[in-house]
Formats: sequence, structure tokens, C-alpha cells
Amino acid sequence: MSNQLTLKILHAGALRKPVVECAKLLQEARPELDIQLESHGSRACARQVREGKVVDILALADPMLFEELLGPEYVDRYFIFANDQIVLAYHEFSRGSGEITAQNWFDILLKDEVTFGRSNENLDPCGYRTLMVWQLAEQYYGRPGLFGQLDQRCRGDLIYPKSYDLASDVLVGKLNYAFVYLCVANQFGLRYLTLPEKINLSNPTYEDYYSQATVSLQGKNSGEMITISGAPIEFAIAIPKNAENPAVAKDFLDLMLSHRGRQLLEDCGLIPY
Repeated sequence: MSNQLTLKILHAGALRKPVVECAKLLQEARPELDIQLESHGSRACARQVREGKVVDILALADPMLFEELLGPEYVDRYFIFANDQIVLAYHEFSRGSGEITAQNWFDILLKDEVTFGRSNENLDPCGYRTLMVWQLAEQYYGRPGLFGQLDQRCRGDLIYPKSYDLASDVLVGKLNYAFVYLCVANQFGLRYLTLPEKINLSNPTYEDYYSQATVSLQGKNSGEMITISGAPIEFAIAIPKNAENPAVAKDFLDLMLSHRGRQLLEDCGLIPY
């Protein structure tokens, strides 16, 4: 259909379920729409837009990316719509799951027979946030060297492009544990361990405490490195300046930010604003 309107949505893998549900609602109201969804880690999404990918909606797992990689050339306005936390997800047959607690999880993970994964910090905010959680845990639990031990054990094929892929492999038993967002654990129906608020990046009250953790990442330009500090986890959405169908994109954005959209976010484990 040559007159069919296309809505192209590029989103963080962690936002798959709420984006899909909002897209379904919009499709019901606007059956003529061709809605195309694509997901990657949020840093990878932002880089694709920088490299010329044209989309109508961009939903990312860290508002900082709009400032660091996209503003003001590609995006001049974005909306922060929810927050979340890092949890340790597992399945019922994960080794050590019967004894794991908020006080001993790192001892369980460091056992030789246990596997755990995280996402790539240069592709996915969940990856650098996991590294921050490990740094904060070293201080919180008074365990010098804990970050290095966890980092050494989680290398190579235990580092995934995005948190959504991690959860999938926990679900099928390929991994025992994974550091993911609560919303991702909920979307997959995984069991999870809630970490203390002082390390799980969920509570704005601890913003200064979180900022003690830092991670070096590939910057905007080739060969450039930047250092980012820990902060409460937030998700944001925008209509890029070069969107081909900004009016339809605004319909989707309005839906995502509406009362119904907030209900969908809450159903997925996010805390909507």
C-alpha cells in the first residue's frame, strides 16, 4: 500500500514489552499504520541514529545518551518517563539459588560452578550500570577487591549485547544468573534477588552515593573515551529531529506518556513518572 504510513520505533531491549503493548494500542486506533520495531542496547541505538539511521521514535534506557551522543544535532527534546533498578535474575534450577541472599550473592557468584552474565557497557547502559553496582557493592559490603573478582569472572561470551538477551539465556538455563533491570526480569517471569538500595541505582536519595562509581566508555568520536558516574536509573523517549512521520510519532509518544501508558509501564515492573 503506497499510501500506508510507517512508524519506525528504535528502542532499548529492556523496553520491548511496554513498547510492543503501546504499539498494539496505537495500531488498534490507527489500523492503517505500519509499525516497525527494532531493539538493541541503548548506546548501540543512539550510535545508529548518529550514523544515519532514520526513525520516528527513539526510546532509551538512559537520558544521558540524548545529551552525550544525540543532542542537539539529532534530538533537541526528550521525556524521562520511568525509573528502575538492577536486580540479579535467576531461574529455579540456578546453582545456589536456594541459599542466595542480599548478604551472600557475591559469594555464590564467585563459586567455580556458577555462571553469571552482564551486558556490554559500550552497547547497553545496563552493562555500565552493572559495573557500577559491583563497585558500590565492594564498598557497601566492605569487601576489598570484590569488583575485580566479579569482573574477572564475567568475561568473553558472558558479556552480551543487551540485557534482554541475558534474560533469555537465564530462562533457558544457559546462564545461572544475570544482572538485569527489574522490568526485564518481570518480562521473562524470572526469579530475582533485590539488591540493597544503596547499590541497585534505584533511589534518587542516594544519588551522591551512586556517583562514587565511575566507568570509562567509548565516546562520541572514534578513539575517544569518556568517564561517566553512577546515577539513579531512568528511561527516556524522544522524536528525532529528522523523523519522517513526526505527527504519528507524537501520537505514540502521547500514548506512552498517558495514564494508559503508565499502567503498561507499571505492569512491566517500571516505576512511571
